[in-house]
Amino acid sequence: MPFDFRRFDIYRKVPKDLTQPTYTGAIISVCCCLFILFLFLSELTGFIATEIVNELYVDDPDKDSGGKIEVNLNISLPSLHCELVGLDIQDEMGRHEVGHIDNSMKIPLNNGDGCRFEGHFSINKVPGNFHVSTHSATAQPQNPDMTHIIHKLSFGDKLQVQNIHGAFNALEGADKLSSNPLASHDYILKIVPTVYEDMSGKQRYSYQYTVANKEYVAYSHTGRIIPAIWFRYDLSPITVKYTERRQPLYRFITSICAIIGGTFTVAGILDSCIFTASEAWKKIQLGKMQ
Repeated sequence: MPFDFRRFDIYRKVPKDLTQPTYTGAIISVCCCLFILFLFLSELTGFIATEIVNELYVDDPDKDSGGKIEVNLNISLPSLHCELVGLDIQDEMGRHEVGHIDNSMKIPLNNGDGCRFEGHFSINKVPGNFHVSTHSATAQPQNPDMTHIIHKLSFGDKLQVQNIHGAFNALEGADKLSSNPLASHDYILKIVPTVYEDMSGKQRYSYQYTVANKEYVAYSHTGRIIPAIWFRYDLSPITVKYTERRQPLYRFITSICAIIGGTFTVAGILDSCIFTASEAWKKIQLGKMQ
């Protein structure tokens, strides 16, 4: 007798004349196909879309920055003349710069009675502060008014990515117009390094920060009140990393196979149970089952 390779077939077929179609089976089959289609589209949407995974680790992510952090500051002082407004920077590495003017701009407001200060500068990656004050003015005013609105304070590159809701500009819209004009304002910042890596592997470095603030009246050694707007910062050793990822193809195929196989298996069991119960009920009606 010649060898028949068909013996290896584990999916034996049932002749058509031994099968029986039923209305219940047709309904279950249609529902089964619709359910599979729904799950397939859901998996396909998840496969096409990118997901953002975040992780935390201890390191300095931007070692090529030379130990510097870029800062963008935009603040309005509606009751202080532009010639009185200055930016001072100091830190624990010994930097003490009064009246920083590089990459900065002063825009008069309220017919020259106020000023909008926009500055782009760098700070060292050590604890320190930068503050807006009248310290660099040639003649100190009698009653400098430090009421202000902060439009922007950000560190590092600007990240315009959906689905990331971080505190990259936590002080945006901070309004101190109703505060004491002679009061100093202390903003205490905790800067958190942040890395964003896209699908191509390109990394962008930015910084989030948390903020606490207090308001007080400070007197100089001569007894005069010289208010200022202080931004005291310290860096967190924890880095937050966001990474764009896409579901691997093998996982997508595995999910589709599981959906199809599982759905058909459950549908087959359900159909078999309904058919068996139906046949038993028919026999009871015919008096063949006691």
